[in-house]
Amino acid sequence: MKASDRFAFPSGFLVAVPTALLAASLLLNIGCKREKTLKKTIIQNSGSDTMVNVAQAWAEEYAKVAPDVSVEVSGGGSGTGIAALINGTVDIANCSRRVEPKETEAAKKNSGKEPYEFMVGFDALAIYVHKNNPIEQITLEQLADIYGENGNVTKWSQIGVQMPAGADEIIRISRQSNSGTYFYFREAVLGKGRDLKLGSRDMNGSKDVVELISKTPGAMGYSGMGYAISEVKKLKVAKKKGDPAYEANVENTLNHTYPIARPLFMYTLGTPAGVVKTYMDWVHSEAGQKIIATSGYVPLPKP
Repeated sequence: MKASDRFAFPSGFLVAVPTALLAASLLLNIGCKREKTLKKTIIQNSGSDTMVNVAQAWAEEYAKVAPDVSVEVSGGGSGTGIAALINGTVDIANCSRRVEPKETEAAKKNSGKEPYEFMVGFDALAIYVHKNNPIEQITLEQLADIYGENGNVTKWSQIGVQMPAGADEIIRISRQSNSGTYFYFREAVLGKGRDLKLGSRDMNGSKDVVELISKTPGAMGYSGMGYAISEVKKLKVAKKKGDPAYEANVENTLNHTYPIARPLFMYTLGTPAGVVKTYMDWVHSEAGQKIIATSGYVPLPKP
């Protein structure tokens, strides 16, 4: 056999070889891309419905900063987020209230670690009514009489508001009891030891509160100021009758004149490390705080 005979392949085989190589190369590239996707680090972030908008905005922007990290955001309420953190199913819990002592104890018992607190901004809890409601301001005392147990205000006319015929009843819109917003409103408006009276329409999320008010002329509710839409009105709020009333905005939140403003928190289980610490550092950076401002919340004061 001559040397040249060993390379005398059947007709068409030389054409098939590059095609096979190309197919193999494509499969290899797909496999590599899939492997890179599988190796992407995921940060699970859950909790406060008040903070869902800004948490999602942070996650989307951080994907540009760190493409190898994916921050997956879900709501459910502050209590839900803290419970998931205690159980070890999320890395970060968003909370529109502080962790309670019983939650800290549960975390220590379950993992030996305590929730580690990060203050990430502020939110003014706005009081919303339908855009056509003539009321412009309200006091904490009036809110307590409307929402609190044993409160005797059930009609707009009782607080001097003349509504159209058939719309005099105050339709109270509230949040479910696992919500940090519910918890804060109860403490800030009613005081410790007093609960909200029954009969309110309790919504799952902050956005749901505002949307229902926009369709209900006699409604009143509370939600973060970042959820304002054109179909509703934010009331100015005074501490008591005769005191000046203030609008829920950035300036009045930072100078502490608006009476129902609160800090916003993110919690990790113990001191964070690795990608979670890096993410939290970014949330506190100028870029992260700019996002909280553009999302309708109040950024932390600059040092």
